[in-house]
Amino acid sequence: MLGFGIWHFFIPRIWKWYDYIDPQATELVVAIRAINVFFSLCLVLIGIANLLMFYFKSDVFSKIVILAISTILWITRVTLQIVYPQGSQNFVLQYGLLATFSIVLSCFSISLFLVIVDPQNRSI
Repeated sequence: MLGFGIWHFFIPRIWKWYDYIDPQATELVVAIRAINVFFSLCLVLIGIANLLMFYFKSDVFSKIVILAISTILWITRVTLQIVYPQGSQNFVLQYGLLATFSIVLSCFSISLFLVIVDPQNRSI
């Protein structure tokens, strides 16, 4: 998740988002920029929290909360990719994104399941 967050800071420039927006629509440009920065920062912070949760011995409840938040975030992303696919102009991109998001969701879901099933964290 940390990697997605860092990468997402650069997405507007990589994909030239602002080339598709009328330059006169300054409020729209500012809004899109703000949403992307906020979203990217959230991914970075949640990614750091995930790493710190397991690097430092934290209580089971904290691990469940951060993993549940991460799982819900990725369930939402996978659902959006199915319902409103991103990258639909390119078959490989569209389904590559779906596969990538599904793998990330699986990692968080499995981790959440393992923490719930084994609260003593013997398996993690």
